[in-house]
Amino acid sequence: MVKYIFITGGVLSSVGKGILTSSIGKMLQVRGFKVTAIKIDPYVNVDAGTMNPYIHGEVYVTDDGGETDLDLGWYERFLNINLSKENNITTGQVYQTVIERERRGDFLGRCVQIIPHVTDEIKRRIRLIAEKSDVDAVLTECGGTVGDIEGQPFLEAIRQMRLEEGFENTLYVHVALVPILDVTGEMKTKPLQHSVNELRRIGIQPDIIVARCGRMITSEALQKIALFGTIPKEAVFCSYNVSTVYKVPLILDEQGMGDYICKRLGLKGRRPHWENWERIVNSIENPKYTVRIALVGKYAGLADSYVSMNEALRHSGAQCNTRVLIDYIEAETLEEDPEKVEVLRGYDGIFVPYGFGPRGTEGKMRAIRFARENDIPFLGICYGFQLAVIEFARGVCGLEDANSTEIDDDTPHPVICLMPEQRGVKYKGATMRLGAHRIIIEEGSLAYKLYKSKEIVERHRHRWEVNPEYWNILEGNGLVFSGKSPDGRRMEILELPDKFFFFATQFHGEFKSRPGMPEPEYYGFVKACLDRKLGKEKPDF
Repeated sequence: MVKYIFITGGVLSSVGKGILTSSIGKMLQVRGFKVTAIKIDPYVNVDAGTMNPYIHGEVYVTDDGGETDLDLGWYERFLNINLSKENNITTGQVYQTVIERERRGDFLGRCVQIIPHVTDEIKRRIRLIAEKSDVDAVLTECGGTVGDIEGQPFLEAIRQMRLEEGFENTLYVHVALVPILDVTGEMKTKPLQHSVNELRRIGIQPDIIVARCGRMITSEALQKIALFGTIPKEAVFCSYNVSTVYKVPLILDEQGMGDYICKRLGLKGRRPHWENWERIVNSIENPKYTVRIALVGKYAGLADSYVSMNEALRHSGAQCNTRVLIDYIEAETLEEDPEKVEVLRGYDGIFVPYGFGPRGTEGKMRAIRFARENDIPFLGICYGFQLAVIEFARGVCGLEDANSTEIDDDTPHPVICLMPEQRGVKYKGATMRLGAHRIIIEEGSLAYKLYKSKEIVERHRHRWEVNPEYWNILEGNGLVFSGKSPDGRRMEILELPDKFFFFATQFHGEFKSRPGMPEPEYYGFVKACLDRKLGKEKPDF
């Protein structure tokens, strides 16, 4: 039978549940077991697509077009699997389905309630993933913090699953913060104890407790956690700060967590094979070179807004034996004072990521122009691609006041315009051009050198595109569109062949980047940054 592992968190949010879930999956995976992962988000939004990155962090896009929680990105990166939008369950989805069933008449004569109707729908969705995935274990991360009102139906559902699936097929893992007092250096387990008590009040006794701490907990703290958590000492582990998150499954397995989980669930013992993963971790931890990259964005105040991009750059750095240092520069600061753009001269590369709306766009374009005119390696993604087109139209093609209709609907030169199929769209949720789409690459181009293929499949999330009316003038002035949709209708990749490295994509390659397998455009960018720093005339691809 499939095993169900549920991960909950306490004391505060962002305690590391996503990394812990990914790490548990990795510990099982290196022992030869097949796993999948689910993220439960208790918010009422149907998906993450309409939320500001400052509120929720990055929106992660799946192959099937799901706009999901960023934790799905961690699952995919750690486990090297492609998940579906069904792997992200939200309150909005659950209630939407239950209400639709009520309106259809499925519950005629009955009062529709949280228990059993809402909890049954939650359990149905978890089991559906297990059935479709054909795995040995399903890991389900319960978002938020134990004690949150909105999370109670989900915790009740997983409590019921213990009764229905059996003790031997279910496992509760609880992770909570163990703070260290600055004044005394003492580890305080009381917040964790309260968190466990709150979980018990709901009816869930954790089988494993993971202490999240700045350093490895003391034996005294471990014993106290075991005593007050009513579990054996062998079931208490510590997720402490490490140089890279990819090391977390290694430190937990060293403490015996992988073996304990297998024993507890009756999974036949297999020797773990960590060799490949250890090579990846070593490549990240011990680089020979260093490059500094300026990320010029509009969500620069929250690193989680760009988590997949950050990781794609780091994956690429490891492949180049290089540590990538990223400085986040708020785009608006480059608008306030034109002279501030000179700060970019001190970087090995300039990166302009995704975004929406007019705020910060002139600052981003100022950074793009600086990269183009000073031949500093440049990479643009999604909105960065579109703004590179606008900057080129203004600075090279002489199209004064060229713009995107997203920014200025009255621009005399709408070089970026709304896609035709988007013009009648009224609902904002899940209506962009989303998910995996095929792209045809021009042979002999820089893109072809990077991808080493004439056809690729990449994930998208956008409404605007390069206006066909301006293709000729843009290409006539030297801009090369080296990647296009199969019907030639959409421009997907641009490059400037006369520059050291000037490259941009409409798609989001970062969603497919993995440790040990960096996405080509990110690898090309980091490699170009390093080669330029080392004084090479051209990047060595």
